[in-house]
Amino acid sequence: MENYQKVCEVTKYSNTKVKETSEENKKKRNGQMNWWLVFGVVLLLTTWSRFYKVSEPDHVCWDETHFGKMGSWYINRTFFFDVHPPLGKMLIALSGYLTGYDGRFAFEKPGDKYEDVNYVGMRMFCTLLGACIVPFSFIIVWEMTHSLPAATFSASFILCDVGILTLTRYILLDPILLFFVMGSVLGMIKFHSCRDRSFSFKWWAWLVFTGVMIASAISVKFVGLFVVILVGIHTAADLWDVLGDLAKPISYTVKHFLARALCLIVLPAFLYTVFFYIHLVVLSKSGNGDGFYSSAFQSQLEGNSLYNASMPREVAYGAVITLKNHRTGGGYLHSHWHLYPEGLGARQQQVTTYTHKDDNNLFIVKKYNSEIADDDEVELVRNGDLIRLEHVTTRRNLHSHKEMAPISKKHYQVTGYGENGTGDANDVWKIMIVGGKDDEPVTTVSSRLKLVHYLQHCVLTSSGKQLPKWAYEQQEVSCNSNMRDKNALWNVEDNIFPKLPNVSFAVYAPSFFERFFESHAVMFQGNAGLKPKEGEVTSRPWQWPINYRGQFFSGNSYRIYLLGNPVIWWGNLIFLSIFLIIYAYNSVREQRGYTDSAPVKENKHTMSSACGWLFLGWALHYVPFWAMGRVLYFHHYFPALLFSSMLTGIVLNYMLDSISQFLPEKLANSIYHWFIGVIFSAIVYSFYLFSPLAYGMAGPSASDPNSTMYGLRWMESWEF
Repeated sequence: MENYQKVCEVTKYSNTKVKETSEENKKKRNGQMNWWLVFGVVLLLTTWSRFYKVSEPDHVCWDETHFGKMGSWYINRTFFFDVHPPLGKMLIALSGYLTGYDGRFAFEKPGDKYEDVNYVGMRMFCTLLGACIVPFSFIIVWEMTHSLPAATFSASFILCDVGILTLTRYILLDPILLFFVMGSVLGMIKFHSCRDRSFSFKWWAWLVFTGVMIASAISVKFVGLFVVILVGIHTAADLWDVLGDLAKPISYTVKHFLARALCLIVLPAFLYTVFFYIHLVVLSKSGNGDGFYSSAFQSQLEGNSLYNASMPREVAYGAVITLKNHRTGGGYLHSHWHLYPEGLGARQQQVTTYTHKDDNNLFIVKKYNSEIADDDEVELVRNGDLIRLEHVTTRRNLHSHKEMAPISKKHYQVTGYGENGTGDANDVWKIMIVGGKDDEPVTTVSSRLKLVHYLQHCVLTSSGKQLPKWAYEQQEVSCNSNMRDKNALWNVEDNIFPKLPNVSFAVYAPSFFERFFESHAVMFQGNAGLKPKEGEVTSRPWQWPINYRGQFFSGNSYRIYLLGNPVIWWGNLIFLSIFLIIYAYNSVREQRGYTDSAPVKENKHTMSSACGWLFLGWALHYVPFWAMGRVLYFHHYFPALLFSSMLTGIVLNYMLDSISQFLPEKLANSIYHWFIGVIFSAIVYSFYLFSPLAYGMAGPSASDPNSTMYGLRWMESWEF
């Protein structure tokens, strides 16, 4: 009897455990079904909202004029200069090539009709990458919190922002950059979730994925460095945790370090270099960007005057030459008929540097005290000679005197002076070869030269400062009394003189790594020199989070205006502040020894950890812009916006969960669902109201009371 009772008890216990396990499995399956259902809805809405009217307008919008043109240059293999790394433009070109675009459209200016041009493939490629941002955000927040509502909130805020929608539907670098930034964060989080399966295939796969994403992000724009820093800090924190596991030897930590160094340092550096190698191999033909680079660099470009060129090795009196500033990205010594304006020194002929090849860059080398040598006589220009440089087009001599330069007020003005090659003693310059021997002849390309003014004892220099419109925004040339001026070095590039034998320019050919490093020096210099053009709408970082002013993408009869959804943007600011308050409050409670129940404590830890990393991502992608001196635009804030939108979704869900804990279950459920309904209604309705900004507005402008958009100008600074 006793045995029978024991058997019954065991059977009853077993049945109970089976039932509990069955309930858990059922709950788990339901949770997975709900996850896939919500994720599927997110994908469908993203696809519809992004690709709807993607071919409209059928004309060039905003910076499509730049990046579409660069895509054409890649297809035509024409070299050009840009301040950004090459990957984004190469992908645009590849998408156009694969979808039938032939690279012939000029992309001359915004508003130009595409007509029969197959531009849709490039737009759809950029739109596809931009569309991936929404599901990426869903997965990132899910992996960080394992909260379906938090993931849904975050994805919805990004899905319903009309600014992100506008920015990711055109032939621009921004959708490509945002894709790789979010891909980097996704890889970082997914790799972290594999920490209990170290060195498994999945662990390695996500680590390699992260390395590829960060390499691609910085290969599109240099601001991709911010997400590289974020991944680096997260990686350092992971390694610190590994080091703190006392059950494992130090060698285990070393293995983790080496794996991360291989995939997050060596692999990205290799890929970054490969992208530039492809860039330099593909762009093999001469283009309008040649002049930004050194003479040796240009000698590798087909069609350039220096490609396979043969010209005299030495410079002789009577030769027609061009002088290129030796500074990376420096221009050619240049003059033209126009005079300096009144009030800026002597009203004589302007002398500048110009980064493009032009007949106005040509000068004749003459002896200081005589005309050009006789027909049969060849005399070489040597180190220490006194010379005059006569401008070929205007027949005026390179000249300096004791008048202030137009911008560099401590320098002397440089002008073109005289008539038909005849001037005065202020036209005389002493030519000096840096590191050269006495009487050493001046050679083409290889000689680094200084031109010292004979009377004023100053050195010819290019300050790199841009002159106003009266000088066609070319760069200032002046004469600096500081002989150590690093911008006062020049080299002879073109050397036209039939009386001397020619040598091949192949002897000056640079290696790949020399071209690689020169490309970066030119890009960094170009970035630092970006200044706003006259009449151009720019912005400052304080304006961005408050959605102070947008940017026109298209005007006239079909208007598109880049502006964020104000409900989402202003909500993001509020929840950023709330997170900091909650984080400070919880930290004080913990320091004072207050204890919470296990579920509450875990919820706080999850929220603090997830939002802490997202807050760091937001700060890294926003705060550095305050220190930048270059021109800035509204669209620079959008990477930071993605992080703040995901943070808002997590904090919002945390607050709703926290409120529910203090209420009866039935009331809590009612209030929770009511809040969710209000939130989703607000963001969906605001998206509906402001969606014409992204999809296009026709009819009266928003300033007209008859316009349907008239009531939506909530801020006077909104210009739509």
